[in-house]
Amino acid sequence: MRFRRLRMNSAMRDLVRETHIGVQDFIYPLFVIDAPNVKNPIPSMPDVYQLSLEYLLEECEELVALGIYHVLLFGIPSFKDEKGSSALGEESIVARAIRVIKKNFPQICISVDLCFCEYTNHGHCGVLQNQSVNNDATLELLGIQALDLAKAGADMIAPSGMMDHTVSYLRDVLDQAGFIHLPIMSYSTKFASAYYGPFRDVAQSAPSFGDRKTYQEDGANRREAIRESLNDEKEGADILMVKPALAYLDIVRDIREASLLPLALYNVSGEYSMLKFAGASGVIDYERVLMETMMSFKRAGADIIISYHAKEVAKLLKA
Repeated sequence: MRFRRLRMNSAMRDLVRETHIGVQDFIYPLFVIDAPNVKNPIPSMPDVYQLSLEYLLEECEELVALGIYHVLLFGIPSFKDEKGSSALGEESIVARAIRVIKKNFPQICISVDLCFCEYTNHGHCGVLQNQSVNNDATLELLGIQALDLAKAGADMIAPSGMMDHTVSYLRDVLDQAGFIHLPIMSYSTKFASAYYGPFRDVAQSAPSFGDRKTYQEDGANRREAIRESLNDEKEGADILMVKPALAYLDIVRDIREASLLPLALYNVSGEYSMLKFAGASGVIDYERVLMETMMSFKRAGADIIISYHAKEVAKLLKA
């Protein structure tokens, strides 16, 4: 057997290629801020911005031109309190952003991040009780947030806070309100990771004390990681997710082999920034490393890639 027979020219390599990347595989995260005429650059995340509603529409226009029709919305509120109340109601910044996008770009599919870390003055992902997040009290608020965003026109709910029984609780709330066709993309296996650092700059969501290790997963625990996703599947999740990506591709493969559900992978801020700064310094061939990294995600078993690189990938695929 000579394996090189199928590698001798580009046409042959294309013919037998096992893994493919398409622009339809990507979801692009967007950060909408509750302030007028704002486009704030994030020094730790080159080419990523906090966007007011006006600039959000400009960004959507660029995405559609590139063939990217899926976004994941995060909100940056004008005020914060202990319960994250600015995340609730029809006038929350994300609810308003959904309505504006749907009015101007109805072809865009909008997923909404469901959490409270950006909205609480303590930076944790729910209601506190004795310096710890109260799981069930947080579920009640998540149910209200999900309904508000569903009514605003969200196409998919993406709970990210790693509260136990989030999926089953939200599924019941949505179904009882008539949103039986609204899918849930669960952050089903989300690790307590140092790779999230730059995200906390753009989302203004760093905890004011402690860390999130009591609710996000221990990166050392492979079997627990698989159980978390399989449990969310049992509770009614439509799409599973692993977050972060690069250091957890073994977990992506494990879950891919254990579940038939669509599987998303979040290529997080720290991973993004490492490539951007390495490319800017000239230590890597940025475009080649970028595409090689994206291929590794698909090869590991991800169907969907949530990435700040999505626009760059779309341009490279068109080139």
